[in-house]
Amino acid sequence: MNRIATALLATACIAVAAQAQTQRAFPQNALRGSLVIGIAPDAVLNGDRVRLAPGARIRNAANLVVVPSEVIGGPYLVNYTVDTTGLVKDVWILRPDEAAVQPWPRTRDEAAAWRFDPVGQVWSKP
Repeated sequence: MNRIATALLATACIAVAAQAQTQRAFPQNALRGSLVIGIAPDAVLNGDRVRLAPGARIRNAANLVVVPSEVIGGPYLVNYTVDTTGLVKDVWILRPDEAAVQPWPRTRDEAAAWRFDPVGQVWSKP
């Protein structure tokens, strides 16, 4: 029984390590910013007060969905999306390798003017 438990634990550890190393695919409408999370649904994004959408998804650097109370504070360098009403819908707290990908648009105007390669997950300026 101990061998089975040890094997399962080792497999779980390997799976978590592999998951943390995979490249995340961000949607084309994801913008980059600095996020400070307060008492949900309140937050500060790029110095402006914002609200998290009902059912907002926050993914930590290991790509695990977390509740806002787990990441209160910051600032976190994030990629994020907003819904049609302007509420923050999806948040990805960036790992150092993801944060190093430059350039990444910080505004909708930049995203509209730049080109996005969804396979390479890179933006290029015209």
